[in-house]
Amino acid sequence: MPKTLFPKLALLVTVAAFATAAAAQTQRAVSNEPIGVGADNGGITGAGSFSLTGRAEVTQGGNRLRADSIVGAGNSDGVLSSVTASGNVYYVTPTESIRGDRAVYTISDATIVVTGDVILTQGKNVLTGGRLTYNIDTGAANMAGGTNSRIQGVFYPQGN
Repeated sequence: MPKTLFPKLALLVTVAAFATAAAAQTQRAVSNEPIGVGADNGGITGAGSFSLTGRAEVTQGGNRLRADSIVGAGNSDGVLSSVTASGNVYYVTPTESIRGDRAVYTISDATIVVTGDVILTQGKNVLTGGRLTYNIDTGAANMAGGTNSRIQGVFYPQGN
């Protein structure tokens, strides 16, 4: 290897390592973002708890949960611990869209469980089933079939 190439290669590797480390440090978990709420009607139902109806929505980071009604439940310390959505449920992230009949978002483990006739879309890819467990921080999804049904999907290769 020529003597001039080695320092350039070492510099390139060092810059790439710092860029990767900086990106990892600046990327925040969605579950640590503030939670916003909105609806046609709603109110506080207890310490850390709320009830929303009519175009109800909860937002966190770039994600949005919409439904006919949404109820937030607080723990014994008055801290919001879970959000339950029912009726025409949609959960949308910058890269995925999930539709179902009911959803429960458990804040402590950053997991949303959507049940009913569940449809998960990512770009042109579509997966359907009866129960989807989705981690909002990692994007990991696990679909299960419904009563007497199997999961089904259509996946497109890159570029198609």
